[in-house]
Amino acid sequence: MRAPRFWYPARKRGMPIMAQLLSPFGAFYGLAARIRNKTARPEHVRVPVICIGNVTMGGAGKTPIALAIAERLIEQGEKVHFLSRGYRRTSQGTVRVDPAAHTVAEVGDEPLLLARLAPTWVSADRVAGAKAAAGAGASVIIMDDGFQNPYLAKDFSVLVIDAGVGTGNGHVFPAGPLREEAGDALNRAQAVILTGRGHAGDGLAARAMARGIPVYRSIAKPVPQEPSFAGAQVLAFSGIGRPEKFYETLRGLGADIVATQDFPDHHAFTDREASRLMVRAHECDAHLVTTEKDAIRLARAPAGSARAKLSESLRTVPIRAVIADMAQLETLIAEALRRHRLARGEAG
Repeated sequence: MRAPRFWYPARKRGMPIMAQLLSPFGAFYGLAARIRNKTARPEHVRVPVICIGNVTMGGAGKTPIALAIAERLIEQGEKVHFLSRGYRRTSQGTVRVDPAAHTVAEVGDEPLLLARLAPTWVSADRVAGAKAAAGAGASVIIMDDGFQNPYLAKDFSVLVIDAGVGTGNGHVFPAGPLREEAGDALNRAQAVILTGRGHAGDGLAARAMARGIPVYRSIAKPVPQEPSFAGAQVLAFSGIGRPEKFYETLRGLGADIVATQDFPDHHAFTDREASRLMVRAHECDAHLVTTEKDAIRLARAPAGSARAKLSESLRTVPIRAVIADMAQLETLIAEALRRHRLARGEAG
């Protein structure tokens, strides 16, 4: 879904009219979330669980953060498994993602991206998914999203905030983009990471630091590629939460963006859309470029289809999250893992 404009107003003066009208529903939604979190009895599994989540609807850059933390843990000898709900997936139950066999429709786009690095599970029942991962040999589970799910106990929760938009108008859905009251989310966070550039998240960061919660900053750095994008004419398209961040990255690489095409987050591309993109790129004499997540949605399209042809002609811009003070964050995570293992009577 595309975020309504009143969720992220250009001016901060007063509450937008639509937000005012919807605020009673937002109050009810926020109260329901609070009650659910207070009354639920989270279940512990036998391996530590790290949760990478956010407080707003839509993307905040969680998946690159999850990948960055996983890479460091793998380097340290941990057997990391990812756990995700699998947004809009058609498969049922708890499923281990097979990148060579599963489609985006079956398991979701982000799980396929995560599965390139480590074993990945999708399950609406997070406890069942975590138990499956532990049973398959995981020593640590990283849950991509699920911060608002109170049924699986977490050992360390990271709240990811997009520094460019922050918490928007500050109201709970549907009056604003918040999944719950920001203060309630901070009560369960052990760290906050601001992603990207900007100062819209500074207010929440200040509230976190006042509570003694460490705040880190992360920027997305593109992986160097050959040939480079410097001077290349490109038609950039994407179906992510904030496409302008992708376009800024391309411009930073020196690309000449002659046209852009935005699609909703998690968009399932059609052959008609693929054909139009290829025709438009030909008319502009431009290379077609998209994000890794969008490219995954086009992969394994039926042979000979417009989507398959588009997939073959694409270039992508892989990015990696670089977290400032990563060593300090690693220390906090290591301590959380140690506490979990000591509580279970394990060495370490």
